[in-house]
Amino acid sequence: MGDTLGDAALVAILGFFGGLGLGLAARLGRFCTLGAIEDALYGGSDIRLRMWGIAIGTAVLGSFGLAGVGLLDFQDSFYLNNGWNPVAHVAGGLIFGYGMALAGNCGYGVLARVGGGDLRAFVIVLVMAIAAYSVISGPFAALRVQIFPEGLWASDAPAGFAHLLAETTGLSPIPIGMGFGAMILAASLAPARMRSEKGALFWAAVVGLSITAGWAATAFVADRSLGAVPVESHTFSAPLGDTVLYVMLASGMKLNFGVGSVAGVLCGACIGSLRRGHFRWEACEDPRELRRQIGGATLMGFGGAIAIGCSVGQGLSAFSLLAFSAPLTLGAIAIGAWLGLRQLIHGFATL
Repeated sequence: MGDTLGDAALVAILGFFGGLGLGLAARLGRFCTLGAIEDALYGGSDIRLRMWGIAIGTAVLGSFGLAGVGLLDFQDSFYLNNGWNPVAHVAGGLIFGYGMALAGNCGYGVLARVGGGDLRAFVIVLVMAIAAYSVISGPFAALRVQIFPEGLWASDAPAGFAHLLAETTGLSPIPIGMGFGAMILAASLAPARMRSEKGALFWAAVVGLSITAGWAATAFVADRSLGAVPVESHTFSAPLGDTVLYVMLASGMKLNFGVGSVAGVLCGACIGSLRRGHFRWEACEDPRELRRQIGGATLMGFGGAIAIGCSVGQGLSAFSLLAFSAPLTLGAIAIGAWLGLRQLIHGFATL
């Protein structure tokens, strides 16, 4: 296939298949960022939260496994080689998490809802895409760079926990990373009730393997294209904007991994919702609800751009490399979502 397809088309197709797995996991496995937080805070269940731990542990083992066999170079990932700013990751994560609560889901989750026929989610996707690009390269880009400058990590070593320990101890980062992944996986699987949830285990593993497959696919095409294609995995902030731009300007821009990933999630979610008999067209009948969701989508776009990734980009893809930014951003997203949910329950009930 690689001999007959251009690099851009090839990486988009590979992104599509990874996104397909993520879309199926969202609809069939109920893998969801906000849903996991809601269940833990108000539903008395930590199953979906532990699914996140399993997905992260699987992705860490997979990504460091790829590096161990020479299929992934950590220096190629922007999560590790860009100068990072902890303030940006905390601030962006808080904004994203609060917006996620207002919108009712993260970027990945709203794509899954669009795949199930939810037209309200389609509006959220469009607003989030525009908001993200306005901060990434639009009118607010200069302000973002001024407030949240990069380059605070001065070491030549990648900005990750495994590499920091490797530099300190003289060991290879590969076994250190594999050890971290195994510990995360073991902690997530510790309760017997979790190990009995076969469906949850399966779909959490699918998510983790999809993240690993993203690194493998883009590393392969990057090597094939002599670096013309970036090495990345799934995220849903900038790729939403890329997808909207591609739909409008296909003749003036190339496909990329993110566009393929977005399309894959939409298709996987559609297949999953049809399989479960959950597909139905839905629209927003309450303008106050739509106003809240548009505001949340705007905040998610801003926050994802500031934090350089969303709940999937930082919470899974960056975490799979044990980047410094990942736990900071994911923790801030959780706190922001908690604040947003409290606001909804106590502050928006009569709006």
